Amino acid sequence: MNETGEEGDYDFFENVTCESPIEMEPFLRYSLAPSLLIIIILSFLETRTRRCWLDEKLPRCSGCIGVLTPMDSLNVFSNRWTLGFAFGVIADKLIFLFEKDYFPEGFPSWAKVFWVMLLAIEVGVSSYPFFVCLSTRYAMTGAVLGFLYTAAWLAVTIVDSLHCPEEDFLGEYNKIILLWPSLVCYVFLLGQFVRLFVKAIRARYGLDSLDEETSLLEASQAQYVHRLLRKPPLEQPQKSWFRKKLYEWDPYFQFPSRIISTTVLIIVSLYIFVLGEFILVQSLMKMTRKLFDIIKVKFYDGSEEMTSFFYIIEEFLDITKGAWFFSMAFSSVTCIGYVFNLLACYRKQIKLLRAGKKYLLVPETITISPSLSVISLGIFTAWQVAYILWGYLIMHLLETVLGMVLMYVLILPMKRGEWMELLNKWGLVILPIIIVMIIKKVQIFVAGRVFLQPKISPKDKEKPLALDNRKIFVNFIYFLFFHSVVVGLASCLWRLLRSVILGAWLVGRVDRPIMPKGFEEWDNGFKTWIQMLFLDHYHTNPILVCFCHILCTQNRERQLQTAKMDIPGAECMKTVSGTRDKAKTRWLLLYTLLNNPPLQKFRKQRLEPLSVDSLQH
Repeated sequence: MNETGEEGDYDFFENVTCESPIEMEPFLRYSLAPSLLIIIILSFLETRTRRCWLDEKLPRCSGCIGVLTPMDSLNVFSNRWTLGFAFGVIADKLIFLFEKDYFPEGFPSWAKVFWVMLLAIEVGVSSYPFFVCLSTRYAMTGAVLGFLYTAAWLAVTIVDSLHCPEEDFLGEYNKIILLWPSLVCYVFLLGQFVRLFVKAIRARYGLDSLDEETSLLEASQAQYVHRLLRKPPLEQPQKSWFRKKLYEWDPYFQFPSRIISTTVLIIVSLYIFVLGEFILVQSLMKMTRKLFDIIKVKFYDGSEEMTSFFYIIEEFLDITKGAWFFSMAFSSVTCIGYVFNLLACYRKQIKLLRAGKKYLLVPETITISPSLSVISLGIFTAWQVAYILWGYLIMHLLETVLGMVLMYVLILPMKRGEWMELLNKWGLVILPIIIVMIIKKVQIFVAGRVFLQPKISPKDKEKPLALDNRKIFVNFIYFLFFHSVVVGLASCLWRLLRSVILGAWLVGRVDRPIMPKGFEEWDNGFKTWIQMLFLDHYHTNPILVCFCHILCTQNRERQLQTAKMDIPGAECMKTVSGTRDKAKTRWLLLYTLLNNPPLQKFRKQRLEPLSVDSLQH
């Protein structure tokens, strides 16, 4: 209240409380009970191929209580977007792990790491039914349980989002705007569970068939092997500008579900993180502006010094706000570009490994450990999300500082008309840089024209690295030494500045090292990326998978033939089949030798050589 008894206009410390009927943090803990119940039910339905001591004690439960898998296999190429949206559902729960206000009051600092680990396990168990209900073999049970569990989370998220809309700065439906990607993922999963349920019902009544066994060889991998066996075209087809500069579609390559899930999870998490930062910074700036207005009302006395002081503070707040939001938009677009660059780099580097060009990808300082590769496959997605979020924040802060420096140093003096002062101030900096650049160009020109011997052939683009005019050259490098000492001081500072800016710019990318050459071993993010690529390469190489598919197919056919031979009357069929195979092999051998006479000397000679007439016969 002010002196007139009216309520103050700048009471920003008002206590406006809004108690939500459903809070997400307690519901996360309450959801552990139905989550464990779903896990137990599906575990009892699963069967085990290996026996243990429990089967001997409980013969009736022999083979029961199998191990559940949240995904179908190591690298899944089917239902990739379904798993991607399942990861998108847990994006808001992962952001919860980055917050710092969930520690209980009075909790000791030394035990906070255990509390964070406990929360991570809690979030993992709570999110487990989303995945296991999609991958279980019992599609009807998994679809019903998954639909009910997903619908419960969707209802709670909507109720929490529609409550207390006046707390934020995004309008009436601020939480809906913040969480709409997660809501879309929930709705997609609900539709997927409905589809699985309908498909299971149709399969039960014989109207459809469930895919009980996935093929070892994917269609894209088979097409890749077929392309390798075909002759390359004599003329390469013309490519459009989009395929040359931006992206070239490859029909023989498919991203595994883990990479698709990582992409979806990064985009959803980045959206929630950026929008949450916008809400937080907007509230802080609003409070700062109200505090500034209160100080201005209480301490402003109309003097010229106070007017200038408050004008400087107000200008600083406006510049900070503009630089912050401009850099936020630019950093967000850059991080989204990193996500698509991740896909391009994955495809490019996997192809290098398939082509045997490991030396173009792996530095000599990095050793590929099988144990670390197994761990890297599990931590890659989580680390990539954390790297992108931290990279966005660091890039955002750096761009804000650079933007404010640019405003104060260059743009504001130009707006005020201080051209002469700006020219005098920066002329002493820009002029030496221009002179040094001109001298450097002159040095290169002189070195090419005076100190190198002429071209060996007129068609050569460069002169050979052979010195000429050696005495003049010695005098040239002598005086160049004293000039380079002065230039080297500024060059060292510029090198350091570029390293800091480039390191902060690329901290969100793991597909390239930010450490200098020879120190890549210290870059854990890049090592995790390389080890993950090697594990993917060893398990998804189309040639290896195709070879294993052929072996499995032949083994299965051999087992079927063995089973048929046990049928009475099959011995005669076996003799006829063996005779046909032997005749076919002899005919192919004869055809090869007639068309390739030099191969005949490598054949094992008979005691009685065959005549030409017998060969023709």
